[in-house]
Amino acid sequence: MNALTYALPGYLLGSLPFAVIVSKLFGLADPRSFGSKNPGATNVLRSGHKLAALLTLLGDAAKGWLAMWLAEQFGAGEAGIASAGLAAFLGHIFPVFLKFRGGKGVATALGVLAGFSGWLALVAAITWAVVAAVFRYSSLAALAAAAVAPFAAFILVGLGDAVAVAIICALLFWRHSENIRRLLAGTESRIGSKKKAPSSAA
Repeated sequence: MNALTYALPGYLLGSLPFAVIVSKLFGLADPRSFGSKNPGATNVLRSGHKLAALLTLLGDAAKGWLAMWLAEQFGAGEAGIASAGLAAFLGHIFPVFLKFRGGKGVATALGVLAGFSGWLALVAAITWAVVAAVFRYSSLAALAAAAVAPFAAFILVGLGDAVAVAIICALLFWRHSENIRRLLAGTESRIGSKKKAPSSAA
């Protein structure tokens, strides 16, 4: 019951679609209407507005961390905190506010990793940055970080939390199934390439 108590608010917090919220605030097109149609920071970046993309990234990451921090402040145990983080991630990829059609969850997953351990988040972030810099594929970088994270979690935070991290990373691989197919086919877009975005939501 402790875990379930913190899962619902974590899910609702994770469901906040920062890509859509930030795009509306900046008068940009709905990120679900262009590019990959994914409501995430990478697709917001395709609008050409770097600040909006950065704020989306920070918002999506923060909600994962915040769900776990709030659970801890309200007295949740280890299972409750992990449940809040996992629920926030599920909220991002299946958001109730967007009819359960959300983003791929990379930024939110990073926030959840930070909720478990700052060092764990740093390992994942460095892995992403190195792979992205070398290969110029955001999706490949995310997959590499997701592959490394469960092992790093086992070392840094223990088996219990590592199981939650492994679930999140498995879901990340599933959400990137189309990217994996494009990577294998050699048709995946590289970082810096643009898919034309409308100038405004109108």
